[in-house]
Amino acid sequence: MQPLVSILIPAYNAGEWIAETLDSALAQTWHTKEILVVDDGSTDRTLDIARHFTSRGVRVISQPHQGAAAARNRAFSLSSGDYIQWLDADDLLARDKIAKQLEVAERCADPRTLLSSAFGHFMYRRTQAQFVPTALWCDLTPIEWLRRKLAMNVYMQTATWLASRALTSAAGPWNIQMLGDDDGEYFCRLLLQSDGVRFVPESRVFYRGTGTTSLSYIGQSRQKMDAQFQSMELHIRYLRSLEDSDCTRAACVAYLQNSLHLFYPERRDLLEQAECLAADLGGHLAVPRFSWKYAWIEALCGPMQAKRAQTRLRKLKWSLARRWDKARCDNA
Repeated sequence: MQPLVSILIPAYNAGEWIAETLDSALAQTWHTKEILVVDDGSTDRTLDIARHFTSRGVRVISQPHQGAAAARNRAFSLSSGDYIQWLDADDLLARDKIAKQLEVAERCADPRTLLSSAFGHFMYRRTQAQFVPTALWCDLTPIEWLRRKLAMNVYMQTATWLASRALTSAAGPWNIQMLGDDDGEYFCRLLLQSDGVRFVPESRVFYRGTGTTSLSYIGQSRQKMDAQFQSMELHIRYLRSLEDSDCTRAACVAYLQNSLHLFYPERRDLLEQAECLAADLGGHLAVPRFSWKYAWIEALCGPMQAKRAQTRLRKLKWSLARRWDKARCDNA
């Protein structure tokens, strides 16, 4: 018998996207599947739209707003699949995404193998998705995967993974206390329980960019900064639990340095904690520098004003890019 795959979708105010996401899940060429949507107290039409798909076999559960991690945990508790496919409510799966990965899984015959796939960024037009390979787009041991992630500041998107139920159960639940980078922390734990990652290049995910409205956007939120730093500390702990060498410690210092701009200059407390952590690793952190576009603002008005200008310009660029892409999509 073919293994059952559970496609688990947490949804919150995703009315603009949820129908397209569910269509991509239903269109999977792997027929032995169940699709669960947990609506996390949406205030738009997300729940109503999702319920239109119940006639096509989609299960829809509603709960008061508790956050994406709680919705994912609820979905997993209600699922029955031999394999778990996490899917955010605005992203899309290629028709053969799951089938391609399970072909590899059958050859491996090891439930502790973690499967990943290629992913491409898009806004409204899926045909314009850009698939840009990184150092993680290959078969890797858990140690090397984590080392590359930290040292090179790269990642894998949530929907790229396919994991057996045994592996998912061993990793434990999503951390409902983390308001940011909960996916990064969760998949580190999944990785720690695995025997390694098999990358399936023919398997693809379409990752929708929503800019400053996405859960991963930190901006100037103190809570998200706290969550990001907590996740960073855990990333470092996880890697060092596998191997505590000069090479891994150097990767950890690089990770701290690459992420320092997220807290500069607002959170002096987190900057000091990062420096102490780097010193414990045998390294040192340099003060983040603004690009030439904002350096003159920093020189005249200070780093806070430079950061505000940077944030405003990025929001404006994202807004214009999304409007342009939506107009092209509507006119196609």
